[in-house]
Amino acid sequence: MAARDPVSEQPTVSVIVPARNEEACLGACLESLAAQTGVKLEIIVVDDGSTDRTREIGKSFAGVRVVETGPLPPSWIGKNNALVAGTKEARGEWLLFTDADTVHQAGSLARSVEEVRRQKASLLSYSPEQEVHGFWEKAVMPVIFAELASSYRPSDVSDPASFAAAANGQYILISREAYDAVGGHAAIAASLLEDVALARAVKASGHKIFFRYGGDAVRTRMYRSFAQLKEGWTKNLALLFPSPGRLALLRLTEFVLIVSSATVAILMGVKGRTPASAAVGVLALALTGLFLRRIRKAHFSWDATVSALIGLPLFAYLLLRSRNAYQKGSVTWKGRRYTGNRTRASVETNQVEARRPLEIQQDADSTPSHATSV
Repeated sequence: MAARDPVSEQPTVSVIVPARNEEACLGACLESLAAQTGVKLEIIVVDDGSTDRTREIGKSFAGVRVVETGPLPPSWIGKNNALVAGTKEARGEWLLFTDADTVHQAGSLARSVEEVRRQKASLLSYSPEQEVHGFWEKAVMPVIFAELASSYRPSDVSDPASFAAAANGQYILISREAYDAVGGHAAIAASLLEDVALARAVKASGHKIFFRYGGDAVRTRMYRSFAQLKEGWTKNLALLFPSPGRLALLRLTEFVLIVSSATVAILMGVKGRTPASAAVGVLALALTGLFLRRIRKAHFSWDATVSALIGLPLFAYLLLRSRNAYQKGSVTWKGRRYTGNRTRASVETNQVEARRPLEIQQDADSTPSHATSV
């Protein structure tokens, strides 16, 4: 009797990597993908009009197919166009959309296929471990991801009874059946926040989503300079949070309260006003403790977590910058400028959709049968 081959019985996963001028990171990504074991896979790199060595790097890996997007259709976002080009070439029963700046842990793809089946989900998304270097990355990234963890709670997203839906475009594993059922990225061609838009469409269609922190599977360094960080979050923040102005004011107020109470406590102590210094010091410690408790949910190193206090005003600045860019109808990303009514309509639609699940969930949380754990 022939020996049973577990890998041959696995479904094929088509890994699709959109890449536009990604020579700095694509090699490490493809090396980690090519080394995956325990699963049948094909790797497709979609060269989205790169002017650097992206295409050459992709072709240097045996077994990796490199395809081109062709011209960007009117009203389409570049990444969505690239992902559609990749799916047209894909033959797998499952599709993994992953960014060129990711590095995948050994055996992670086989484990994710097993996990999505175990969860009986049609879409699995991991929020990768975020690799940060330099002061500004360490300061602001934990603040942003802590805010995301509060606004898009994995327990809610993974609960079929909740209207909350989200995904991280750095790692989305979705069945071909569910992807085609919602029209894929062609149905959300004009969305700058394609990952969340896809997740909302999938959940609205009745398919289950499973979402969690995935530091055990994949890591990424999103930005390699402050300019990239500023441009990237300007594109995303106003779409991710329904009231950027109010949130910016809230985080600025938090920063001022923590810093001012600590400063007052120290000054009073220097002047010998010990009881008053102790009272204000307790307030400062309480505020700092609440802040750090929230930031720890973002899964960053201790030095980044501590640096996050300085990131609060920067986060507020990026929120307002993002809001203003969308109000003006002009957002830039990867050398492309998206202008006109399309960007204003995009942010208005996403704000309404982002607000609705939270309102419904607040009502649902009052009913024990719909309560979810954090």
